[in-house]
Amino acid sequence: MSNSRPIRVLLVDDHSLFRKGIATLLNAESDFDVVGEAADGREALEMARGLMPDIILMDLSMPQMDGLEATRRIKAEIPHVRIVILTVEEAEQSLFEAVKNGAQGYLLKKIEPRALFDTLRGVAQGEASISRMMAAKLMREFSRQANRAGSGADRSPELSPRGHEVLGLVAQGKSNKEIAAALAIAENTVKNHLKNILEKLHLENRVQAATYALRAGLGKHPPKTTA
Repeated sequence: MSNSRPIRVLLVDDHSLFRKGIATLLNAESDFDVVGEAADGREALEMARGLMPDIILMDLSMPQMDGLEATRRIKAEIPHVRIVILTVEEAEQSLFEAVKNGAQGYLLKKIEPRALFDTLRGVAQGEASISRMMAAKLMREFSRQANRAGSGADRSPELSPRGHEVLGLVAQGKSNKEIAAALAIAENTVKNHLKNILEKLHLENRVQAATYALRAGLGKHPPKTTA
């Protein structure tokens, strides 16, 4: 995304006072522009169609249509829109469903403003990461899902050794620049590897790639910097 204009944000929360507070904080930053506010998921879907924001900051528990369903529908219609869940809910199933439905981030409402700003900027650049706490929750939910399915085996297409290295660093929360430095390759090469990884594994975004890597046991150790 170009830095020539502010990041356009749509806020979705059924508590007006909370929305207004977040809007005030974001608008005070020169690189954010709150372009709309929605009180439920149905309204968010309608506004997203008209406003085409860069990022949607989405609550989970709302009337009419909850945040998970709204995320699924919006991503189905407007796949390039990036959605970050901002909620009080820490339930592992909600986190799992949000990521599965295409959310690029999952934050708790107790987050500090500066951390929120930094996360949204990362999402706008396609470099969102998940916290260790959230990763641990996802791993537990993945394990439960695998047990219910009767198998934890992964049969996704095999990645190249370099692809595994890149994916492992994504799981560690590294940015493209940091991955490039660690592997002594160009940043554009990292972007190309990530594009190939998402296509091969049939994943939608970086967060899904990170959770896939964690499930596969990648990201536990620094990769070797082989050519």
